[in-house]
Amino acid sequence: MKEMFISKFGSAPKFYVRAPGRVNLIGEHIDYCGYAVLPMAVEQDILIMVEPVKTQVIQLANTNPLYLDFSTSVNNIQINQTKPLWHNYFLCGLKGIQVELAEICTKSERYIGTEGGGMDQSISFLAEEGTAKLIEFNPLRATDVKLPSEAAFVIANSCVEMNKAATSHYNIRVMECRLATKLLSKSKGLAWKKMLKLQDVQVELGFSLEEMLTIVEEVFHPEPYSIQEICKCLGISLEELRTQILSQNTQDVTTFKLYQRAKHVYSEAARVLEFKKICSEAPANAIQLLGELMNQSHISCRDMYECSCPELDQLVDICLQFGAIGSRLTGAGWGGCTVSMVPTDKLTSFLKNVKQAYYKTDDQRLALENNSLFATKPGGGALVLLEA
Repeated sequence: MKEMFISKFGSAPKFYVRAPGRVNLIGEHIDYCGYAVLPMAVEQDILIMVEPVKTQVIQLANTNPLYLDFSTSVNNIQINQTKPLWHNYFLCGLKGIQVELAEICTKSERYIGTEGGGMDQSISFLAEEGTAKLIEFNPLRATDVKLPSEAAFVIANSCVEMNKAATSHYNIRVMECRLATKLLSKSKGLAWKKMLKLQDVQVELGFSLEEMLTIVEEVFHPEPYSIQEICKCLGISLEELRTQILSQNTQDVTTFKLYQRAKHVYSEAARVLEFKKICSEAPANAIQLLGELMNQSHISCRDMYECSCPELDQLVDICLQFGAIGSRLTGAGWGGCTVSMVPTDKLTSFLKNVKQAYYKTDDQRLALENNSLFATKPGGGALVLLEA
């Protein structure tokens, strides 16, 4: 890579930045609702080579020829939210560099139009080799979670690409959770205008997650809510809804599913805590218990949060068929990857059978096979390396 840098820019890099990939073991779409998640960094990573320059022009290049070179003035950074080009992610970080890293990276991502919660950035900075982390927010803190040694975690790429900054699915889910927060708060006589996250309602009421699930059943109907019904429930006008609550990229949405989204969030938050508890107590049947939680998580993501896709569901089914104790989508969903927990003594046959059943039946998947299916263990966090 160093030689490629020298060939491109005519000089050597002065330092390197390494950031790990990450996989969320359980706790999907709940970080932006205020709840803890349970990810780990993986051994695969991204490496950036850097040379400071005295000019006001940033020059970016990618080792992958699919991603074109880019340059711009630091005084005129433009980020087009409708086109999530690769270099925009670098520009987001540059634009938000003035404050504390773990928290500002969460805010920086929003320049590209994604209403994220902070899990990705937090595990990237806080990860330690050999352990997963329970990541909690407000304030940000991380607790070691020792995973069972007799199981491996396998990442499998569905080969369906869904860029969460390029589609409306993700931001609609964030808004559905926000609207659910406000309707729940209003129904319980709370100061609903100040409430932003589903966790806020639980904290204010002092209820358990199980009690919150009961309230969800009492307050919401399963049918989608029209914007007119939401306005009626909150006692506000359509104009107030659009200017005070809806985000810019959800202005044209006409119906929202509140029951399903709130039910997923509260049940998933409970699964995260149970996963951590099982890892801590390490009962004899820990792998079976953890696997069942992962399976429940996928079902909820598929049916309640509707963030799966046919390929992910097929891949999960294949993984379970060939020996995974638990398997679920990981990440935003609508494509991307699954994570499966596999007994170590079945790992070799598992990888062989999943390759045969999922990747070798499709030419596009076959072309991506080498980087699409791998076992991994918890890796370390982000590093800055200086040229000697």
